Amino acid sequence: MLLKTFGWSVAITVAGLVGGFFLGGVSGLAIVAILIVLEVSLSFDNAVVNATILKRMNAFWQKIFLTVGILIAVFGMRLVFPLLIVCLTGGVGPMKAIDLAIKGGDQETPGTYAYMLHEAHPSIAAFGGSFLLMLFLNFVFEDHKVKWLKPIERPLAKIGKLDQLSVVVALLVLVLASQFLAEDAGTVLFSGVLGVMTYLLVGGLGDLFEQQGLAEHDAADDADEAEADSKESAENGKDEKDLPGVGKAAGKAAFFLFMYLEVLDASFSFDGVIGAFAISQDIFIIAVGLGVGAMWIRSLTVHLVRQGTLDDYAYLEHGAMWAIGALATILFISIKHEVPEVITGLIGVGFIGAAFLASVRRNKRIAAEGGEIEHVHA
Repeated sequence: MLLKTFGWSVAITVAGLVGGFFLGGVSGLAIVAILIVLEVSLSFDNAVVNATILKRMNAFWQKIFLTVGILIAVFGMRLVFPLLIVCLTGGVGPMKAIDLAIKGGDQETPGTYAYMLHEAHPSIAAFGGSFLLMLFLNFVFEDHKVKWLKPIERPLAKIGKLDQLSVVVALLVLVLASQFLAEDAGTVLFSGVLGVMTYLLVGGLGDLFEQQGLAEHDAADDADEAEADSKESAENGKDEKDLPGVGKAAGKAAFFLFMYLEVLDASFSFDGVIGAFAISQDIFIIAVGLGVGAMWIRSLTVHLVRQGTLDDYAYLEHGAMWAIGALATILFISIKHEVPEVITGLIGVGFIGAAFLASVRRNKRIAAEGGEIEHVHA
């Protein structure tokens, strides 16, 4: 089962590392490896959420998400989207951006791809930092049943009861960053506001599609109950019809759930794409690293759907969110100060590793006490 689930991801990982070596030598290979870990760490909780929703969809729509969905995730968000960033921030056309990326060049030489990305970095960092900060703040300001860093998360959950506090804090951080870290305060402030607006739009669309999907699913459940009553009545001489799979969304319900999943998946992909600019400015290395990471997220999602085991590790989502918060901070700092790539990559790994170990200890403690491990994502 493990080979069937993770076999393709292992093969693509090997191919991706080889590709990274050809693109940038040993350094390229190392950056691809870091980007793979970054993507998996940032999107790990997304795999859990995806699996929870996929279980409510029938087999056909599960296959649609795991095939068409992965194509959208890999080629759309991790290849086309970075090119779009280069076009918008550099003021060049798509073909010109690809041509400059292929030619390469030193970032100190005006007109090169690296130079254009370097010049645009404050705007990219402000946009991505604001987006990631909103994601992190909305998580830590929510009162979760299970808390990992209790001395920090408890007071944050209490003050998080204030409406729209995450927006206020994010905008405050953005104003401070634009005033004290940016050479062009107006550009950084504008880019950061766009980042906040993008997060609110993505979140709003996600809520809309989720509510539509749930409404359609509830309607389908009501229809199933009515048909069950009809089946019971058939014993008294009425026509009997076969029941569809109760609890499995299909038709419009599955479509809206699929759309919600795509928006949700795109938002997590966006985190990785923006965060990758803090590690590398080579668009092809970014595409390889994040694309391989996306395949691992797909495999984790499939594993969760088939086995339902990884949701027992209660603190993994917390670790991923704290890694996102750290990455947002690094992006803001990088507006003025260069942050080594190794530090950026390892901080995320550190949070995920610490959260995993804490989850394992929690499970052992509960088992020793004779309790039952609660599925926090159920």
